Amino acid sequence: MKPTIAAFPATRLRRLRKSPAIRAMVSQNSLSPADFIWPVFVRDGEGVVEPIASMPGVNRLSVDKVVEAAREAHALGIPAICLFPYTDPALKTEDCAEAWNPENLSNRATRAIKDAVPDIAVMTDVALDPYNINGHDGFVENGEIVNDRTVEALVKQTLSQAAAGADIIGPSDMMDGRIGAMRAALEAEGHSNVLILSYAAKYASAFYGPFRDAVGASGALKGDKKTYQMDPANSDEALRLIERDLSEGADMVMVKPGMPYLDICRRAKDAFGAPTFAYQVSGEYAMIAGAGERGWVDGEKVMLESLMAFKRAGCDGVLTYFAPAASRLLNG
Repeated sequence: MKPTIAAFPATRLRRLRKSPAIRAMVSQNSLSPADFIWPVFVRDGEGVVEPIASMPGVNRLSVDKVVEAAREAHALGIPAICLFPYTDPALKTEDCAEAWNPENLSNRATRAIKDAVPDIAVMTDVALDPYNINGHDGFVENGEIVNDRTVEALVKQTLSQAAAGADIIGPSDMMDGRIGAMRAALEAEGHSNVLILSYAAKYASAFYGPFRDAVGASGALKGDKKTYQMDPANSDEALRLIERDLSEGADMVMVKPGMPYLDICRRAKDAFGAPTFAYQVSGEYAMIAGAGERGWVDGEKVMLESLMAFKRAGCDGVLTYFAPAASRLLNG
């Protein structure tokens, strides 16, 4: 039976908002640094901090600087850092072999972080776009992004990252069947404790533009990704994808982008109860950070409000470039 609410003035809902103390008592959701995964961009070199023009305040970092970032994250209480490589264009090929090179940027950064800050979790990205001369997440044959051959390559990339010490594998490719293949390979190779955080509902979104600048994929991309990333008009399909990935061995699932798809976050959490994350992607970040820089909004307040929206929608955590700034504020 639906509870009834007494009529005014017996019920004055403003009573529950009368003071900071009362508001804190009845607050349904809270934010802490433990809710964040911090995505960082790694590049070659030493001592490099290279600003990304389309992402104010975000930089490409050399491996030594990524280790410093991991130390900062750990000190702030951020539990995980996620690596995205800016690959030398000379290493981008049709066969994408750099993706599973034990000495590629991602693997070197993973080992360096785990050596320096063993208690922080390292998440890695599984997709071919940082290594593909065509800029796609999969192999391109006769203009088609092929599925099964790509999955075989993604398994090799997964095993390479697990061997380097990755704690969490993040498949962002959206190929069919890749979660089952990755989980089987991880088990067979003795990496049974490596988690898979699947980009289960990843949409073909225009919000990814600054990210593609950050990893150097914008100029390489030929065509679009609509044949493998989701149609923004669809929501039921997202639940089918999430259910499939969980059935194949994903430990956690992700919705990407974040704020434009909070309805999907809520439906996913309600339907499956699995650990559910969202990615507050580069375009979302750039809009908030850019408006804050110009004084059009209060950047800090809008940042925290946007992050709270994910918790309210049922997310257990969020990948966000705001992770260190938000954590500093939340830590006081």
